[in-house]
Amino acid sequence: MSRSGPAKIDWLSIIIFLLLVVFGWMNIYSASVSGEGSGFFDLNHIYGKQALWISLSFVLIILIFAIEAKFFERFASVFYLVSLISLAGLFVFGNTVSGATSWYNFGGISIQPGEFAKAATALALAKYLSDIETNIGSIKQQFYAFLIILLPAILIIPQPDPGSALVYVAFLFPLYREGISTVYLLVGLSVVALFIATLLIGSLYTSIIAGVLVLVAMVLQARKRIQHYLIYFFILLFSIGFSFSVNYIFENFMEQRHRDRINLILGRDVDNQGIGYNINQSKIAIGSGGWTGKGWTEGTQTRGGFVPEQHTDYIFSTVGEEWGFLGTSVVVLLFIVLLVRLAFVAERQRSVFARVYGYCVVGILFVHFLINIGMVIGVFPTVGIPLPFFSYGGSSLWGFTILLFVFLKLDSQRKNVMG
Repeated sequence: MSRSGPAKIDWLSIIIFLLLVVFGWMNIYSASVSGEGSGFFDLNHIYGKQALWISLSFVLIILIFAIEAKFFERFASVFYLVSLISLAGLFVFGNTVSGATSWYNFGGISIQPGEFAKAATALALAKYLSDIETNIGSIKQQFYAFLIILLPAILIIPQPDPGSALVYVAFLFPLYREGISTVYLLVGLSVVALFIATLLIGSLYTSIIAGVLVLVAMVLQARKRIQHYLIYFFILLFSIGFSFSVNYIFENFMEQRHRDRINLILGRDVDNQGIGYNINQSKIAIGSGGWTGKGWTEGTQTRGGFVPEQHTDYIFSTVGEEWGFLGTSVVVLLFIVLLVRLAFVAERQRSVFARVYGYCVVGILFVHFLINIGMVIGVFPTVGIPLPFFSYGGSSLWGFTILLFVFLKLDSQRKNVMG
C-alpha cells in the first residue's frame, strides 16, 4: 500500500479549515451563551455540543487519511446508493424539525442525511465521469450524469427542503469543466430570468420582451438555415409557455413561506415584522457593527436574541455585529482563498476521478457560501442552508469535513496515480 507523507498534504487548505471552524465556534458561543457561568464544553449548551462535533470531526479526518485513496473511488457507487436509501427512508422514519422531515433521531442525536448525500453524489459523479473516459459529449452520457445529480435532489425537495436541493446546481461546475455545453447554463439562467421577470412585470410583458430578444438573435444569426429558424421558433414557444405558467407554478408548487420570502426579496411585499423579520434584524445587526464591531460577546442584537436562528443559518450576522466590516471581510477572504486553492488543487490532479471530485467540492462550498451570505444580507430569499464549517450543526460540520478531506486525501496520493 502506498503511503503519503505530511509533505504531500495541502496544509494551506487545512489551515483555512481550522481558522473557519475555530472562528465559527467563537461566534456560535457568542450567539448562544447565556448570562450564567458555564464551561466552553458544557453539553447543555449549543456551543458545548458544537465543541464536541468539532472534536469528533478530527477523528473523521484521521480515519479519512488512514484509508487508501482508491477506497473512495472503488466504493463510490455504494456510498451513493446508501445515501439515496437514507434520503428515501426519511419519508417513513424521519423526524420533523422546523417543518422539514430531514432528520433521523437516534437516542436524542439527530442526523441529517442530506448533508452527507452531497459528498456521496460528488463521489458517484466523479466515478461515472472517470469511467466513461470522454468529454461527456453524447446525450446519453449527459442524461446519466444529470440523473446522478437529480435523484438525491428529487428526494430532498418534498421533505420539504428546497434550500438543500438548490445546492445541487453546484454540480454544474465539474460538468462544465469536463466539457458539457454552455447551452445548459444559458438555459438555466434564462429560466431563472423568465421566472423573476414574470413575477415582477407579468406574463404578457415578459413574453413580449422574450419575443423581441429572440427576434434580434435570429436577425443577427449569420447562418440562416431552416433548422435555425425552427430552433428559434421553439425557443420562443418555450419562453411564452413558461412565462404564462410561472404564476401557476408559484402559487401551487411552492409553500406559502417560500412565496413570502421570494416576494420580499423582489420588493412585492414589505413585511419587517412577519416573514421579513429575520432578514431585517440580520441587516440591523450587521449594520450596527460598523468597521471594527462591538467586540466578542458584546453584540446587543446578538445578546438580545433579536435574530432568530443566529447560531445556524444567520451566524454571519453575529460576525458583522461583533467583528464589524473587518471581521466579515476576513471571513469572506478566507472562503475565497479556500475556493481558489481547491480549484488549483483540483486542476493539478492526474486522475479524472480526483479532478471531478475536486470541482464538485469547490462548487458545493461556493454555492453554500454565496447563498448563505446573500441570504443573511437580504440579497437572496431565506432558504435555510448553513455556512460551511461555520454554522452550528454536527451533520453539517461532518458532511463538509468529509467532503473536503476526502479530496485532500485524494490529492495527497496524486503522485501515485499514473498520468
